[in-house]
Amino acid sequence: MDYQQAYEKWLNSPQVDEKTKQELRLLEQDEAQKNYRFMKMLDFGTAGLRGILGAGLNMMNIYTVRYTTQGLADLIRRCGGEQRGVCIAYDSRHMSTEFAREAACVLAANGIKSFLFDELRPTPELSFALRELNCIAGINITASHNPKEYNGYKVYWEDGAQLPPDHAAQISARLKELDIFEDVQTCTFEEAKQAGWVTLLGKEMDERYLECVLEQSVGSDAVRQCAEEFKVIFTPFHGAGYRLVPEVLRRLGMQHILTVPGQMVLDGDFPTVKSPNPEDKAGFTEAIEMAKAQDVDLIIGTDPDADRCGIVVRRQDGEYVTLSGNQVGVLLLDYLIRRRRELGILAPNSAVIKSIVTTNMAAAVCERQGITLMDVLTGFKFIGEKIKEFEESGEYTYLFGFEESYGYLAGTYARDKDAVVAAMLICEMACWYRLQGKTLYEAMQALYEVYGWYEEKVISVAMRGLDGLQKMKQIGASLRTSLPETLGGLQVLRVRDYLNGQITDLQSGQQMPTGLPVSDVMFYELQGGSALIIRPSGTEPKVKLYVMACGADAEACAAVCRALEQAGKELLGEV
Repeated sequence: MDYQQAYEKWLNSPQVDEKTKQELRLLEQDEAQKNYRFMKMLDFGTAGLRGILGAGLNMMNIYTVRYTTQGLADLIRRCGGEQRGVCIAYDSRHMSTEFAREAACVLAANGIKSFLFDELRPTPELSFALRELNCIAGINITASHNPKEYNGYKVYWEDGAQLPPDHAAQISARLKELDIFEDVQTCTFEEAKQAGWVTLLGKEMDERYLECVLEQSVGSDAVRQCAEEFKVIFTPFHGAGYRLVPEVLRRLGMQHILTVPGQMVLDGDFPTVKSPNPEDKAGFTEAIEMAKAQDVDLIIGTDPDADRCGIVVRRQDGEYVTLSGNQVGVLLLDYLIRRRRELGILAPNSAVIKSIVTTNMAAAVCERQGITLMDVLTGFKFIGEKIKEFEESGEYTYLFGFEESYGYLAGTYARDKDAVVAAMLICEMACWYRLQGKTLYEAMQALYEVYGWYEEKVISVAMRGLDGLQKMKQIGASLRTSLPETLGGLQVLRVRDYLNGQITDLQSGQQMPTGLPVSDVMFYELQGGSALIIRPSGTEPKVKLYVMACGADAEACAAVCRALEQAGKELLGEV
């Protein structure tokens, strides 16, 4: 079926509502839009769905949500998980509430009960709740920090982590067999509730979740000592962290929790920010103005689904600067190890997990502190899988996991990154350092003095032209047939090819397995602890370059970073 036929099918279907048909009629002469919306079905992968809101197969709407839920329901029935049910959460985006209810209706019509939160909740609470309720799966309606035009549909499995690749493949294959209208079973939300298929979750689950978050605290004594004078500013960027983050800080003992009033308003338009992304300093503009007026050292922001957490700190010269996800992760890692050791609660078999694209400084910290560090592929679900392995084998005790993309988790109560626990730990860590006469900025500089100087940078390189995806394939083949001896003036020691599953030692020529699942990533280990990583997108004509520089001081690090960025672009033929 071509895009025109698919368009006409929707326009003429008695199952499509009139409002959607009106939207489609406006596209009658717009071939480009019709082609975009109907050329294919919105891709379902391990991260679920993510797309622009609107009518069409390639868009986020009630019909694509119902259709995807039918695919999930079929998988659940094949696994015999109907009685265990599905936990459903959602964020503040447009249509999030409606999509969550539509998912519950399809599950009900398929004989599967659902546990639906009564209002928006942080993503990590969904991960926690489905484990707590012994659900077979979870659904989260969110597009994380994407622009306001987007929404998404994430699927979680029984361990609380995002859907494993084989299950995602089964759903994707099943969806290809289904008609988006004829094969989807649904009912009204009132019918689902009255028949007992939907149970609403509220404050009781919040309490159970907050109890587990607070159990991760290792610095409440420092908070008590600083409570009268220490102030923090918090912004949820109009999203799901608006209630539970301030609440957990209050319970921790913080007395001065200031919030950005306009950004505490739940609004899917995210009107006060260009992008609701805690990586972007521009989103903190209002908070920084407040901080200057109120004499505040620390600002914390969470993205719309409250799984990622960014911070702004005051420098000695009074300037407010962001700390990267790598920097915050290293600060938390060092803090947790040292505090747990001081308190006598650091397990002797403690282990830390990070993604392969996360800073090498974590390795320096763990080596000096005598802690095991493990690398996994990008995606927090792989950290969740490792936690499960630890619990099953008993070989290691999970201490902390993080990714450079501002995701952190302490504790095993959830299996996804958690901005609520991160915000709590960041606040108590800031108090701990305050008692030592340091801000978090000064603490980070002190860690560089101890563990060495590191700098990281992520560059997204677009493969221009109609043949962008083909060009990416050619580059991938070229990278694997010709291994460079030097990059940016640094000797290449080893090359990890995660697609072929091999690590090649360029000095000895020996090869060994990576020990990780297959992924299209090239990782160049360089002399002195630096690295360059090339990771193509699986769906778009773009490549991510991860530069990891290590040097004798900040200036040397910056020079290595610049040289490696240039070398990476040259490898991609972009210079």
